[in-house]
Amino acid sequence: MGNCAVVGINWGDEGKGRMVDLLTEKYDYVVRYQGGGNAGHTVINDKGKFALHLIPSGIFRGSAVNVIGSGVALDPENLFAEIDSLEARGVDVSPARLRISERASVLMPWHRELDALEEKRLADRQYGSTKQGIAPFYSDKYAKKTVLAGEVFYPEALKTHLEELLEWKNLVLTGVYGAAPCTMAELLEWKERYLDRLAPYLCDTGRLLEDAQTQGRPILFEAQLGALRDIEYGIVPYTTSSNTLAAYAPVGSGFPGARIDEVTGVVKAYSTCVGEGPFVSEMFGEEADALRQAGAEYGAKTGRPRRVGAFDAVATRYGVRTQCATNIALTKLDVLGYMEKIPVCVAYSIGGKLTREFPFPSALGSAKPVTEWFEGWKCDISSARSWNALPEAARRYVEYIEQAVGCPITYVSVGPERDSMIIR
Repeated sequence: MGNCAVVGINWGDEGKGRMVDLLTEKYDYVVRYQGGGNAGHTVINDKGKFALHLIPSGIFRGSAVNVIGSGVALDPENLFAEIDSLEARGVDVSPARLRISERASVLMPWHRELDALEEKRLADRQYGSTKQGIAPFYSDKYAKKTVLAGEVFYPEALKTHLEELLEWKNLVLTGVYGAAPCTMAELLEWKERYLDRLAPYLCDTGRLLEDAQTQGRPILFEAQLGALRDIEYGIVPYTTSSNTLAAYAPVGSGFPGARIDEVTGVVKAYSTCVGEGPFVSEMFGEEADALRQAGAEYGAKTGRPRRVGAFDAVATRYGVRTQCATNIALTKLDVLGYMEKIPVCVAYSIGGKLTREFPFPSALGSAKPVTEWFEGWKCDISSARSWNALPEAARRYVEYIEQAVGCPITYVSVGPERDSMIIR
């Protein structure tokens, strides 16, 4: 059995967490390789309902070792809040179950403050940040002004490094934004409370995963957000600040030599989007309210109502190509059971010209959806557990999506529970 990456095809929130939770029984290692605590993966299983933000979704499978790779924005405050919450509910998150790359950069206390200050400065031009410090973190990482988690093993050098970073960061806080400076006393207190606590979890994840691959032990790579939020190939500037693509999994895991044998792209049966930016198939008014309520479309991290729309075949086809998906998991098909007619955005109209290709970001603002309508099935399909148990109209809808995006649909979810899945 080979290695697999589970990735988002659209704007994120597609249901990757529940797919990882489902698939991890086949894998020995589950790896988060990018992003931070700015998004949530919702998992429902026999232990209850959970929203994970940093910890891999394989934590609920007792046999899996969970890994936070070097490409993750490692936020110790959010991480230990998540660990404490999970352990209070009987989930084992000991260092035997969770390993963290010593090369992961640490999200510092000032990153969240800078995120909020910049969104405030942008006013009505905001990018829709979750204000979890992700953009300032990655900006500092590529400016080589962050702390590596493994520095906790070198306390004197770390103290000097923190003093240097603090001097520089206070120039930004006070000079650019007019905010209050951080003090060294505050920073050292934060270090002792959160940063030092990382030590038992840290290791060379590259060596760990290389040994696993050499031994033939399969690895599952878990992405955050989706292809349209990728820093390079997404809808710039309305993206996250990391690479959300399967191609980045080896680098972000800490093991650049990792093989990716399979890419499972996760797609909703309709479209959703959190945050700002173009969203061509978006619904509004009562139509949007009905779909949002039916799908419980509220952010796992922020609680913000998600923008909702018709399934966007143009954007999804682009996401499938960008992620190099080998198969698709189509989620939340059951949500559409209330619709008489189901809309699908099959093309865009830009300046009076029809296109089925996803355009350059600057052209998206003027794109209009070209919509076709499909017969609904008008019934509850949440108890279906086989392809033939689905109504004919539901099967036709799935088959159309499969043909439209050019990738086989292997999994169809009809509910949030672990077993609410049809495997074709």
